[in-house]
Amino acid sequence: GRATDDPASVLKGALKVGQTKHYPALRREEVGAFLRELLEYPGRPETRLALQILLLTFVRPGELRAARWTDFDLEGAEWRVPAERTKARVEHIVPLSLQTIALLKELQSLTGHAACLFPGGHSRVPYISENTLNKAIEVLGYKGRVVGQGFRATASTILNESGHFAPDVIERQLAHAERNKVR
Repeated sequence: GRATDDPASVLKGALKVGQTKHYPALRREEVGAFLRELLEYPGRPETRLALQILLLTFVRPGELRAARWTDFDLEGAEWRVPAERTKARVEHIVPLSLQTIALLKELQSLTGHAACLFPGGHSRVPYISENTLNKAIEVLGYKGRVVGQGFRATASTILNESGHFAPDVIERQLAHAERNKVR
C-alpha cells in the first residue's frame, strides 16, 4: 500500500545470496614439492597414478574416478568423457600429453583387465570412492591445503597467469560451458 520510487525496496535483504565455495588449491610454488612427495606415496600405485593423471588433465575428480578404458584412444592421444559423466552433460574431449599416456599405460598394466581405470572395492559403485583421492592427499600431509577438485583451480591459475594461453582455451579445457548463448 505504500507508493515509493522503488517498489522492491521492501524486499531488500529478504533473500540471502549464496556464498561461492572455493576448494583449497596448491599455489604454483607448492606443486613441485607435492609432486615429489606424491612419487613417494606409500599407498596403492593406482591412487598415486590417479592423482598424477588428475594433475595433468585437470578434469573433475568424479570424471576421472568413473573413467572407463573404452573412453580412451591412446594412439590418438585423446580421452572422450561421455556426456552422461560430465557436469554440463556435454561430451568433453581431453587431449592427452605424452606424460599422461605413459601414466595410463602404467595403470593399464595394473587395472587394464577391468572396465574402469580405477576399480572400486566393495561398494555399489564400480570405481574408487570420492574419498580415496582426498585421503591420499591427507596421507601426503596436505590436508586442508588441497583437495582433488582444487587441482582444477591450480591449473587455471597457473595457466592464466602464464599469459601463454587464451583464457577461452583454458576454460574449454576445464569443460566450462560458455554461458553467453549469443557469443
